[in-house]
Amino acid sequence: MSTTIDTILAKAVRGERITQAEGVELFGCRDLHKLGRAAHAVTMRLHPEPYRTFNIDRNVNYTNVCAAVCDFCAFYRKTGDTDAYVLPREELYKKIEETIALGGDQILMQGGMHPSLKLEWYEELLRDLRARYPQVNLHAFSPPEIWHFHKLNKLPLREVLQRLKDAGLGSLPGGGGEILVDRVRKELTKNKALTEDWLEVSRVWHQLGGRSTCTMMFGHIETDAERIEHLTRLRDLQDETGGFTAFICWTMQPGHKMADAPESGAFEYLRTQAIARLYLDNIPNIQSSWVTQGGKIGQVALFFGANDMGSLMIEENVVASAGTVHYLTLEEIKRSIREAGWEPRQRNVFYQLVEERTPKPLPETALPVLA
Repeated sequence: MSTTIDTILAKAVRGERITQAEGVELFGCRDLHKLGRAAHAVTMRLHPEPYRTFNIDRNVNYTNVCAAVCDFCAFYRKTGDTDAYVLPREELYKKIEETIALGGDQILMQGGMHPSLKLEWYEELLRDLRARYPQVNLHAFSPPEIWHFHKLNKLPLREVLQRLKDAGLGSLPGGGGEILVDRVRKELTKNKALTEDWLEVSRVWHQLGGRSTCTMMFGHIETDAERIEHLTRLRDLQDETGGFTAFICWTMQPGHKMADAPESGAFEYLRTQAIARLYLDNIPNIQSSWVTQGGKIGQVALFFGANDMGSLMIEENVVASAGTVHYLTLEEIKRSIREAGWEPRQRNVFYQLVEERTPKPLPETALPVLA
């Protein structure tokens, strides 16, 4: 086993592609340090620069109403629930203005798959926000949401994406990927995009010139082989389109929705991220997931394949709903990067470095909180 693992790791470090079978073999390795050293060597080959990056954005959940049912989600509500909502436009404006004041240049806007909001509602929303805040990138609507728009409006997927792009959609988040294996998706979710649907949304968006991220939520009912199958689907699509800017993975947070599921800890997170860095040879960036793992493990992740600390995450609701809340200030993110030996640099969603702006002070009542 050790000789085989060493051969696979050396192959990846040299920049040679490892096979799907070799990827599964890596999941048999429990030597965390060995996996980490190899993943870090790959990261240093891809990112020899003296800095590591972060960005400032806000996760705005414009609605919690969702037609899908996901076993792991504690956030969604049905239309008639007393705490179901669609955010008023004025509240959206306030959240965006607070983000700008804190030095942010992006809104990560996602919601549930609302059963009655039509495509025109989303187009009008994007046009309004683009006109009011032209400096803010609208990183919005995960592939399952887009697939839902396509089905609800009975319109071709390409037309849906083109209309959203024309209205001001800047980039797509990679949410709703979970594990891109239909056995897993069918068992965990109902009324939600299956594997080919998720991939097709990303494919068509890339064909239209768009960029997106890709993700993996693991540590529930999937096997190690299915984790590698998920990574293979992402790698294959990246070969085809080149449209993914970054990969982010995190462990499922059991909370009260899947209370019986065993919680995956830092060991499993770091091991899986390291294997992802070794396997995803064509995706340039990997984000640390300190939001689910905490600041210290988020920092350690910079030595297990990550070259980016992700977002300041001014607001986060979905993971928080499952009972997990980790929060770092901007200074704590920068300090984590410095302590690890790099210079912190702010970037945008396209991984272009941006000039950092001094945040403006906000009145105490306006300070954003994790909800």
